[in-house]
This record gives sequence, C-alpha cells and structure tokens, in this order.
Amino acid sequence: MSRRKLQDRLKLKNVETSHGEQFNDLLRYVFQVTNRDLQTFGWENREIAKSKLPVLQHANVLGWFDGDKLISQLAVYPFQVNLFGHIYEMGGLTGVGTYPEYANLGLMNKLMLHALSNMRDRKQSISYLYPYSIPYYRRKGWEIISDKISFEVQDTQLPKLRMVPGNVERVTIEHPDIRTIYTQFALQNHGAMLRNELAWEEYLRWDLDDMTVAIYYDSDDHPTGYLLYWVAEEIFHMKEMVYLDEEARTGLWNFVSAHFSMITLVKGDIYKNEPLAFILDDGDIKETIAPYFMARIVDVTLFIGQYPFKAQESDCELVFSLHDPMLEWNQGTFTLSVNKEGKGSLQEGGGKPSVIADIPSLTSMLMGYKRPAYLARIGRIQSDGASVQLLEKIIPNEHPYFSDYF
Repeated sequence: MSRRKLQDRLKLKNVETSHGEQFNDLLRYVFQVTNRDLQTFGWENREIAKSKLPVLQHANVLGWFDGDKLISQLAVYPFQVNLFGHIYEMGGLTGVGTYPEYANLGLMNKLMLHALSNMRDRKQSISYLYPYSIPYYRRKGWEIISDKISFEVQDTQLPKLRMVPGNVERVTIEHPDIRTIYTQFALQNHGAMLRNELAWEEYLRWDLDDMTVAIYYDSDDHPTGYLLYWVAEEIFHMKEMVYLDEEARTGLWNFVSAHFSMITLVKGDIYKNEPLAFILDDGDIKETIAPYFMARIVDVTLFIGQYPFKAQESDCELVFSLHDPMLEWNQGTFTLSVNKEGKGSLQEGGGKPSVIADIPSLTSMLMGYKRPAYLARIGRIQSDGASVQLLEKIIPNEHPYFSDYF
C-alpha cells in the first residue's frame, strides 16, 4: 500500500477510556517496558491498564487510529506551576509514541499542533515535558528549564549530628502532612508544580512498596519537612527531600545520618542549583548534573500578561522579533510594555526589533534557567547591549525547581 493511501485512512480523534488497553500497549512498546520491569516494580499482579485509567479520565489524550487500532498518541495533563510566585496553568505533555511501521508520516507533528492548540484554548500558556530526545523537542519549540544533580555520599561523609528543637517521625505515604508540606514548599519555589491528585499518582506510580516517609516536626509540632526514601543493600535511597526552612533540612539530615551503622552509601537527587558538596563538612562527594525537564511557551501573549517582571523606576518598552517552529500565533513582531510595578503586556506589531529570539530561547530566559546576557553571548538571542541590560533588570533572577516526573 502506498504511503498516501495509508495516510488517507488514518483518523485523528480523542483517546477514550475504552481504549485503555491499547493506550498502555503502545506505551509499553515504545518505551520498552517489559513484564520483568513490571515485576521489579511490584506490578506483576496488578492491571497496568487500570493504573493508567486516571490519565484517560482526566487528561486530554489524542491519537491517530488505523481503523480501530490506536497507532500514535500523546497525552496532556492539566497541571499548575508556580512561576515567580504566580500560578500558571500548565499542559504536561507525556505518553508520546508511535508504532514504528507508522513512523515518518508526520503524525506526531500534527498531534502536537492539535495538543498545543487545545492548551491555548484551555489557557495553559506553558507546557512541560520530560524529553526522550532533547534535539527532537527543541525542534518543536521546547527548551531545557531545569537540571537534576545526582549525588553519592559515603557513610563516613554524612553530616555530624546538629541539635534541633524538633523531631522526626516515620509515617506512611498516605499521611496528610506530606501534602501539606509539599504545597507550602511548591508555593515558595519558582518552577515547582502544585500537585493535584493526578500529579501525586504519577509521581509515586512506580515506587517500591517499601518506600518510607520521615516527617520533621518543629518544637510547636508543625510539619516543616519530609523525606521519601528506602534502604536496600546498604544503600539509603532518597527520592525526595522537601523542607520549608534550614531547621527542617538539618533535622532530616540528622535522621539520614542516624542510619550510619546500617548503610555504606546515600544516593539521591537535587532539583535546585544548590550542589550538596558546599554544605557538607566533607564536600569531596560525587555529584553529577544532567538536564531534566523541558518547557515551551504555548501562548506568548497570555504568558507575558501573567508574568511578574521586576518593578522599575519607570515604564519600559522593547520590540521583539519572535520565531516559533510550530505555532503561528507566537511568530512575528511584538512590543513588550512593562510598567513601573512590573506588569507586562505584549502587543502585535512595533518598530524595528531590538531583540530577536525563538520560543525555546525566550522560554529558557523567562523561566530564569539562563540569563539574557548569557543567551546573547552564545548567540541564542540577538540584541543590542542596552536591550540586554534592560532584560537583565526586569527578569527575576531565580533558578527553577522541578522534581516531578510524568
């Protein structure tokens, strides 16, 4: 059969709960999740289709069908993120895959266009994703916006006990204080996701059954930090350490150090630009940094209208020439106006552009992952010195935090 005839018989439509088995079959094939993998994570006696049912119930899932067969798909989760203290609606892109015999037909590009258009309609002005291929998603308009620092600390390098007024309690993952702490933490940290029920389910989906939670309570019995962890083969695995203040951080590390006689190594990840080595007495530890999540601005006008620029002594204005590899509404000449209070707006049109940028670079810059001066220096944006200095003044200087996975 010719490729043209094949394309003509394919239909793009929503993936419903009735397609759950096909949805999971495609995910397992594309990401090579085997039965042995499922057994390793304790899923051998569970129905994976049921485990993913909330995705099909609460997410926007699009797919290409060849007759009744689902052959290409993606899902957009309805999430929220904290960007410099403002809550944004975010479309979390996941479940992306196409069977190899249907590759190179442009199916995924059309799916993404539909998904991004739907995000715009739902006022989701930014999208996050975990990339299986950074170059691929860069070509679609996403850019790296967060890093993951993985560390290994030998038992002899663990912090010495430091007295704190509170105490740690071990609890189950269902304890309500965990979500209370995380919500406060997310509201304090730029880039973080405000986890709804779907987000929590995704975050904990593949965890081992023996994962434990330790909560730090201050002297007034307020929960101010928690640690998700498990111990296996003399290794202390830290999934997530969340703390609202330094007292909680110290208390949780005291708890980790109390395992000295049981372990030889502590392994974990940090999702902020704060290497662990600096705060340990013995900082000669192993740390590796890797790019983690990517994001792209979906609707640049809406995004700018919500963005908290830094207050200045007077109003300011810049003219941008923007390029988006997929979305026509993000392309062209735009005038950015920011008043003294930091309220910005973006209007189509303007004079000669003083800043030339593409959506990936603009996303990285406005997310605080890379500064304007750096992007100009490496040629990712083109601008005169005065415009770069103005961007440095009005864009908040804070590195994104993002620890979730979906």
